[in-house]
Amino acid sequence: MKATIVGIEDKVDELLVCLDKDAQYMQESLLHLDEIRKLVIKRDEAALGKLLESIQAGAGGYRNHELSRKSIRKELADSLGCDLEQMTLSALQASLPEAKKDQVTQMKAKLRSLSAELKKEYLSTALLLSECARFNNLLLKGIFDLGKTQSVHYNSNGETRRQTDMAFVNLQI
Repeated sequence: MKATIVGIEDKVDELLVCLDKDAQYMQESLLHLDEIRKLVIKRDEAALGKLLESIQAGAGGYRNHELSRKSIRKELADSLGCDLEQMTLSALQASLPEAKKDQVTQMKAKLRSLSAELKKEYLSTALLLSECARFNNLLLKGIFDLGKTQSVHYNSNGETRRQTDMAFVNLQI
């Protein structure tokens, strides 16, 4: 019984280290989102391209970290006799001694806080990018629709006539 409890506590320690790396990754993501917004506002395409390349390069390493977290979670679920889907931090807290329970509670609160902040920053970045796209579409529409009155003209026979006073090209002599 003691060996099982010690084994579970060791796995919890591994999980806490893994979750701390998750928290660091979330903090890096927050910095990346902030930097993306700054570079979009500055219209620095070269720096934005470099930043996006570095983000993509880092994503590969994080996948290995996710696999590690999932395997630790699976081992904990097996040790506690529950399904992998049921193995959450809340479920883990219920079966831990008080000292470990406090560590898990603190990590859970930290991850929740970072997750909420990441969600907010992601939304801010998405809104900025959508507004940039909307503004670009309005500019393009303004350029290409320049001179159009958006009204239909009919001649005396009731046929529509082609508008000849376009801004870019006027074929009427």
